[in-house]
Amino acid sequence: MPESTDSNNYKLTVVIPMYNEEAGAAECVRRVDKIVSEMGCQYELIFVNDGSRDKTLDVLIGAKQNNPHVRVIDLSRNFGHQLAIRAGIEHSTGDALIVIDGDLQDPPELFPELVKKWRDEGFDIVHARRKTRQGISAFADARAKLFYQILSSISSVDIPRDVGDFRLISKPVIETLKTMREQQPYVRGQAAWVGYPSTIIEYDREKRFAGEPQYTLVKLLHLCFSGIFGFSRMPLRLGIYLGLILFAVGILFVVLLIIFKNRIIGWAPSVIATVFVGSLQFFAIGIIGEYLAIVLDHSRGRPLYVVKREY
Repeated sequence: MPESTDSNNYKLTVVIPMYNEEAGAAECVRRVDKIVSEMGCQYELIFVNDGSRDKTLDVLIGAKQNNPHVRVIDLSRNFGHQLAIRAGIEHSTGDALIVIDGDLQDPPELFPELVKKWRDEGFDIVHARRKTRQGISAFADARAKLFYQILSSISSVDIPRDVGDFRLISKPVIETLKTMREQQPYVRGQAAWVGYPSTIIEYDREKRFAGEPQYTLVKLLHLCFSGIFGFSRMPLRLGIYLGLILFAVGILFVVLLIIFKNRIIGWAPSVIATVFVGSLQFFAIGIIGEYLAIVLDHSRGRPLYVVKREY
């Protein structure tokens, strides 16, 4: 149980992954630092530069020179959003940690409320759920909701819906996450998997402060696969279900041939059946291949990321 809020004798770590955020990096540092400094606690701001190709790193180094609370972890290349968060978690020294994206769509003004849930109410994990998303299309919003709906339905753990990476986690959760060595981590699922007491606060997500979204469709699909294949066996079981369905369809087809043997003529049914079954076989092989790729990556024993330099 955390200490009472009668004292601010605790240290807060804020982890901010950054990728090509040159236009908004300075404002992100200013706004996050302002909020945390007003909370009156000890703190550190860990900015993880995930192989940015613009001047994001230069802006962060400049901020570090003027602010002793800023730490900059410069990765050797772009390892991806989830591994950048992982790097920040592993370098943290706080009693609690808040993850927030550098585009300022998630408001740092919620930090005091997140900390209050941890300090006053004893929750080890405080998720921030997005009620609305400004600055994105209706299609993108529907796509995100569909993904969370599917993942929640098939996951082996209770992963909160419409919750991104904006959350607070306590020291015990931090230490547990550090022991997880998945090559394709899905931090949102890992935070739910640990099973510590958790709660949710809701907020309206803002537009990006500056710059363009860095999540391409390919990156979003990769994130979806990490979540689905990392926290569900349902894709593997699809082969069993589809096999049973095809067996039933085959029996039905044989019955129809017997009943209507004088009316069904030609090669069309055979071709359709062959193409259909072949497609399902390739689909099942692809699913097995994804799981084998995860096992292969883990067996290689490579580091999850490479730190080029720490400022």
